[in-house]
Amino acid sequence: MATKNKSGAKNKGFLEAFREVGKEKGIALEVLFDAIEAALISAYKRNFNSAQNVRVSLDRTTGEFHVYAVKTVVEQVQNKITEISLEDAKRIHTDYAIGDVIETETTPANFGRIAAQTAKQVVVQRIREAERGIIYEEFSNRANDILTGIVQRIEGKNVIIDLGKTEALLTPAEQISTEKYTPNERLKLYIVEVKKTTKGPQILLSRTHPGLLKRLFELEVPEISDGMVEIKSVAREPGMRSKIAVYSKDENIDPVGSCVGQKGLRVQAVVDELRGEKIDIVKWNEDPAKYIANSLSPAKVVSVAIREEEKISKVIVPDYQLSLAIGKEGQNARLAAKLTGWKIDIKSESQAAENGVGDDMEVVTVTSEDSFSVD
Repeated sequence: MATKNKSGAKNKGFLEAFREVGKEKGIALEVLFDAIEAALISAYKRNFNSAQNVRVSLDRTTGEFHVYAVKTVVEQVQNKITEISLEDAKRIHTDYAIGDVIETETTPANFGRIAAQTAKQVVVQRIREAERGIIYEEFSNRANDILTGIVQRIEGKNVIIDLGKTEALLTPAEQISTEKYTPNERLKLYIVEVKKTTKGPQILLSRTHPGLLKRLFELEVPEISDGMVEIKSVAREPGMRSKIAVYSKDENIDPVGSCVGQKGLRVQAVVDELRGEKIDIVKWNEDPAKYIANSLSPAKVVSVAIREEEKISKVIVPDYQLSLAIGKEGQNARLAAKLTGWKIDIKSESQAAENGVGDDMEVVTVTSEDSFSVD
């Protein structure tokens, strides 16, 4: 960039480059010019040790720049940097009056190199900011969604995921404890949060979030994505076992069967993506007793007693089904409680005969509806 006319072609070429960059990166050209002018003021003061109040003008047509010292005409000068006396102003031109602003060109002869370097730095910075802004907007709109990423590298306990345009973070808290991650491995991940930081957007991912399981079924089951089948609730113990409750308003559609798929292909695709995580698919029911009975699948339930105000239930199962209903280390009962939002106390028929169920609770004899379990 230069002030002399003989450099006009160079300046115009520089402007064309600006325009191309602005168009490509979605940066308004005027925003770019304003930023360069502001940066040139700082560069001028820094490099020429000047405290003057200056304005820098960058010609939008020729690309030439000019530096002007700016002073206001006053009766009595209080600040020599920003003010000029009326007497001195009239020496420049007799028409000047109090309050007028005088601009005197002070463009240094050797300012061209500094100006070009500064402009380049501003453009690079603005491009970086624009790209960060675009990435933030793109991924912030996808929060609570699912995407495919590639394991880029492992940093301590954190896994850095390559998303193509940017990198994202899979923290230890969001990793499945039974999974081991290796570079170049492809994974489906859930976007938990997108934060704005000084270094650009920070995208936080998860492999443990219940939303990941829900989104995986949406991908595999057209009836869910079409709205014919609804996932009412999800409960997960990541890497171990999960339960989902599904429902359809259309009596002709089997919500459990839709999620299982022909020969179990749909649910198996989800299980494979989660590396063997067991999945129970149960039918949601607006009747709490029936829903609780279904939630304990694969165990069969004899009866359910409920206290609706406190969301407490007592479930009776056949003696031989007690360990299945409770599950290993209480996992099945725990997941059922999480899925339904009810406290579930499970007893065998023998235990119930000895101790009773509870006189203050409504007892409902139930038959578990269709469900499916991957074991």
